[in-house]
Amino acid sequence: MQTDQIDGLTRLFVIIGDPIHGVRTPTVFNEMFGRKGINAVMVAHHLAAADIETGWAGLKTIRNLDGIVITMPHKTPMSGLVDSLGINGRVAGAINAARRNSDGTWEGDMFDGVGCVDGLKRQGHELAGRSVFLMGIGGAGSAIAGALAQAGVKRLVVQDIDAPRLERVVERIRSAYPELSVGPGTIGDGPFDVVVNATPQGMREGDPLPFDPSPLPASTLVVDVIIKPEVTPLLTLAQKTGHPTQLGRHMHRGQAIAVAKFFGFDLESCAGQSGARP
Repeated sequence: MQTDQIDGLTRLFVIIGDPIHGVRTPTVFNEMFGRKGINAVMVAHHLAAADIETGWAGLKTIRNLDGIVITMPHKTPMSGLVDSLGINGRVAGAINAARRNSDGTWEGDMFDGVGCVDGLKRQGHELAGRSVFLMGIGGAGSAIAGALAQAGVKRLVVQDIDAPRLERVVERIRSAYPELSVGPGTIGDGPFDVVVNATPQGMREGDPLPFDPSPLPASTLVVDVIIKPEVTPLLTLAQKTGHPTQLGRHMHRGQAIAVAKFFGFDLESCAGQSGARP
């Protein structure tokens, strides 16, 4: 949407986070609005963690505000501020999008996991009946765990440095998906068909590997959710050892498409191969 087209009928969407300067989501959505002739705009809103409750109280009074994309560090606290949660938000205990319903209430849900599963399926990787190891069970990792369960994986082993958080997420997944074999463990508890890094290890130069893919069977798919660098040290090593790999951008493209659908839009026909990271 061009700025000279914004008027009193323009619908508003925002993305909140701290920091906010690196987000690409507004560009993706505003390109879609412009191409489809939708009178809407998305802007970035820098909201500090300490101000989340005050900021949310103000935001939801804006009558032409239809949706919010939520990034760090607000994903977990926002799950307790909206009026209702979708199943992925309930399992993850965090949300990355919220929309205003017709009755004025706000509904939130989490699409990190949906994006991961969508990206895997678009690259031809079937998940039903598979055995998966997941490293990291924070906001993104817990959402991925829930989406993997929803996709029908047979076995899910999760690892995280925060033992109480790990226990809470495992219990939520067991409650929602009682047929799934899920529990804490390590990558040594394989074999696994798919292994996923959902930690930030690999974003900064000198980070330790989240795990060593070398001993894994050659057929094990190694997935990293990090988008910068695109090819992380984990994926570089996995490629050297002959393992199939999947880049983080596939997850984040699927995530952006899912968030747009949650808001009532078809981003897929406009987004091409680009992606956003809510």
